[in-house]
Amino acid sequence: MTENVNADPAELAKFSELAHRWWDLESEFRPLHEINPLRLEWIDGIAPISGQRVVDIGCGGGILTDSMARKGADVLGVDLATKALKVAQLHALEAGTRGVKYREVSAEALAAEQPGSFDVVTCMEMLEHVPDPASVIQACATLVKPGGWVFFSTINRNLKSFMLAIVGAEYVLGMLPRGTHEYPKLIRPSELAGYCRAARLDLRHTRGMEYNPLTRRYWLSADTSVNYLFATQKPALPEAQG
Repeated sequence: MTENVNADPAELAKFSELAHRWWDLESEFRPLHEINPLRLEWIDGIAPISGQRVVDIGCGGGILTDSMARKGADVLGVDLATKALKVAQLHALEAGTRGVKYREVSAEALAAEQPGSFDVVTCMEMLEHVPDPASVIQACATLVKPGGWVFFSTINRNLKSFMLAIVGAEYVLGMLPRGTHEYPKLIRPSELAGYCRAARLDLRHTRGMEYNPLTRRYWLSADTSVNYLFATQKPALPEAQG
């Protein structure tokens, strides 16, 4: 390949190695299954997805992708981790999920191929794993139609997030494999907001996601100090003058 793909081979290998465990509810991906209803409800509450064309960037094994299709969306899940995509495709077949397709393609390549083609773009838990998150955000902005919505989720970069999301989740509680997240790659909300502005996406809503390890319960809140979500919108085209 001559194209410079915005992906870290070590990150792709990391998730490919665990691919067969994506749909095991007691595996390393259990947290994704547990937060998925929260993510789905939040997205659908802002931009109802039934009957809409949606692309899920960095879909992995398809946990969010599949659930959006079951909400009635026409969903394309894209990723560069071959094994994870195969698991996603197999799960869709086994579960009989309609309205979902998967492709091994980068966000940037898809944006060049299908600009302005999607009503909703989701990019969840992915930006902290790529070398150039701004490039992915620009691709998401290119993919969405004018007036459409782009959703992001990632992890803040500060001492609290280091202690909770890395030390706590990976080393103490063992909720995630060690090395899942690298502190320098985490993204502050101010940085993500800057990337969105540069891509001409208007930030409309922010939410934090919190976790209580004693009750093992997740919930959305106003606290964006660790995990957080952005809802952004591409400006609509001005109406033609009469």
